[in-house]
Amino acid sequence: MNDHAPGGPPEGPASDSSENRDFAPGPELPRGPAPVRVPGAAPEPSDAPAAVSDPDAATSQGAESGAADHSSDPEPPPGGMRTFAQVLVNTAFANVTTSYLWFALTFWVYLETKSVLATGVIGGAYMLLVAIFSMFFGTLVDRFRKHAVMVWATAGTFVAFAITGVMFLTLPAVSLPIATSPLFWLFATVMLAGAVVEQLRNIALSTTVSLLVPGPRRANANGLVGTVQGLAFIVTSAFSGLSVGILGMGPTILIAVVFIGLSLVHLLFVRIPEPVLAKGEGGTHWVDIKGGWQAVRAAPGLVALVLFTTLNNLVGGVYMALMDPYGLEVFGGAETWGIALAVATCGFLVGGGLIAKFGLGRNPIRTMLVFAGVVGVLGAGFALREWWWLYGIGIFLFMVTMPVVEAAEQTVIQRVVPFRQQGRVFGFAMTFEAAAAPVTAFLIAPIAEFWVIPYMRGEAGQARWGWLLGEGEVRGIALVFLFAGIVAVLIALAAFLTKSYRMLSAQYAEVAAADEAAASDSDAVGPNAEGDADHRGVG
Repeated sequence: MNDHAPGGPPEGPASDSSENRDFAPGPELPRGPAPVRVPGAAPEPSDAPAAVSDPDAATSQGAESGAADHSSDPEPPPGGMRTFAQVLVNTAFANVTTSYLWFALTFWVYLETKSVLATGVIGGAYMLLVAIFSMFFGTLVDRFRKHAVMVWATAGTFVAFAITGVMFLTLPAVSLPIATSPLFWLFATVMLAGAVVEQLRNIALSTTVSLLVPGPRRANANGLVGTVQGLAFIVTSAFSGLSVGILGMGPTILIAVVFIGLSLVHLLFVRIPEPVLAKGEGGTHWVDIKGGWQAVRAAPGLVALVLFTTLNNLVGGVYMALMDPYGLEVFGGAETWGIALAVATCGFLVGGGLIAKFGLGRNPIRTMLVFAGVVGVLGAGFALREWWWLYGIGIFLFMVTMPVVEAAEQTVIQRVVPFRQQGRVFGFAMTFEAAAAPVTAFLIAPIAEFWVIPYMRGEAGQARWGWLLGEGEVRGIALVFLFAGIVAVLIALAAFLTKSYRMLSAQYAEVAAADEAAASDSDAVGPNAEGDADHRGVG
């Protein structure tokens, strides 16, 4: 039985130590506050099988019994949603700045080189670096305080972007990009490193949802994350294209450095209440692959969820590599495509807002699979003709559905994985999910440029596919989009038929029911149960 169930572990002897208490000590509720473990503190007696001295031992036992141990998960503190809002706004500001420069690099490289291969390699390299470092990032999130991790990540991005600014001003081979120049690729790699380090913040943000937001509200909080991401896309898409087209790449880098610096300064004044970490609680290795794997196995069906999102990202790599080149051709330039993409990505804002308002339903796994199929249908259809309005509307609807898939996965992990291991689970999942996209991007970019696009411009391609895809300069990319969308739909349909889908759905329903029961009992006790909390155990 999951430890979220009403009744909880029995109370141990009372203690006056502030570090042995969670965020909200007070009247005993059905889901009692779990003590925060500290080095040298005597364990409280309990009927639970997990050993307090080994944070990962309970996970190993949970993997064998089919249930993870949530007994030490902290209760969200009073005012947690306000703190979460501050962290979310700061992360949004940093993400906008990072994406602004990342989009600008993509636009600038394509316009200067006219190479789909170059943009595909840049996109693939970004995802490859995310995959390589995600497990390391997840271990850091579990091993150190979330606020400290966010500060380190923002500082790393600031330094990397500043270095690219110096390179741009001092190296002619960078300011006049040539796809075969080693200095140009060194410049792009440093900039990508700054963008990748920012992903450390996103993993930390996912765990702060569990830290600060009550269980029944986490789907809505993830919807807010989607809303903020949508706003970031809108701002980024418009201003990246305009910035490159009007100001050039040099001033664009300068703007990014200034704004990421402002984000760092603001973050230093944000306080996140966090429980005291026990020695070794975040793992004893810098890259704790074993701990992440054990935590994933502890939740029945979670391995299959990671596999599904990995396959989904494998297909998504096609769109990552080819969406910008297609848009730049159809809309006729960086400025026009940037504005069009900004308008279309309002769909991301709409989708995230709907989740924040209505949640994801009683079974987010089912919701995720349904919308993953819808994403495939849209991806297959928005380039059937080389019409700018069809592509724009298709991208808008595509963006409406994408936050559902992302928020559903986040919500499931936050509900079924113990808090102390969520960083490693998010890192573990991101390792495989991010690794999938660059595989496709690296493969599809040269295939599209050297085979599919020339084939569709020739008589043979037009004769075979003209009835479906019409005529135009980039019908080869449309053909790739069509087959990628069909594959996405088939993967979603197949997932519905698996035993893992039923197992994970059942476990999520059990945890959600326990959380809702605990929340109802908390409301019955009265507001003083939370208002009288003295925040002992908060660092």
